[in-house]
Amino acid sequence: MRGETGTGREQATWTRATLGRTGRPLYLLTACFDQHRYAPHAHDEFTIGVCVGGEEVIDYRGGRIRTGPGSIVVLAPGETHTGGPAASDGYAYRALYAEPALLTEGILGGIPHFREPLLDDPELAAALRLTHTELSACPDPLEAESRIPWLLTALARRHSTARPVCDTVPDASRIAHAVRDRLADELVAPPSLADLATDLGLSRYQLLRAFRTAMGLPPYAWLAQHRVARARGLLEAGYRPAEAAALVGFADQAHLTRWFRRVLGVTPGAYRNSVQDLRR
Repeated sequence: MRGETGTGREQATWTRATLGRTGRPLYLLTACFDQHRYAPHAHDEFTIGVCVGGEEVIDYRGGRIRTGPGSIVVLAPGETHTGGPAASDGYAYRALYAEPALLTEGILGGIPHFREPLLDDPELAAALRLTHTELSACPDPLEAESRIPWLLTALARRHSTARPVCDTVPDASRIAHAVRDRLADELVAPPSLADLATDLGLSRYQLLRAFRTAMGLPPYAWLAQHRVARARGLLEAGYRPAEAAALVGFADQAHLTRWFRRVLGVTPGAYRNSVQDLRR
């Protein structure tokens, strides 16, 4: 779900992503403001933002934060804050609003505490920005569930006062293959990672850790490549790209095209045409 408000440079676009097909929603905000200033307010969720342009000033915990491009801001649930441009050229940022429980995976001691709201972590900032951008364009449930909890765990482990859980997951290969087989069997409507983890007696973080260790990539990326292979066969059989996308579980033709180009270097339409030309 997407919603847009504003004109000119005063723009805000909201996207609702679902963590797993039956999971709870998580909201993503893409904003670009020249003049807009937020009144003092608070959220029930953690607010995690990445500045992507200009500078923003935020009043928080009796002080003032000044963000710049690439900086991460973490605002705790229930904490009053503001937000506005630091200069006349405005500011732009990406933010996600995460329920506190989402930051407890992979750590000990419950809800994490962040002593400093402004974080300098270029690698994590880049990963958050890329994930936000791609999920805003196509909020695939399995992709959201594979990427968001993993990044939030990294955030809590790197920058909060919480202690990390042990990363060792016995039988990682067996776990990964069990998950892979379920995803392949249910590729059009895959189960949530939370449900798969429960079935295997694991936490979602343990499942993600085991899968990445054994397979070298997260579950959504493995399933996307499996879908591309299945779509390739359908295109060779004469199906149109939109038909193939629906039959293998992609959200739409654009979603198929994004992954098809990543895996094979061409669009589904170009691939279908080239294969048919060879048969003439």
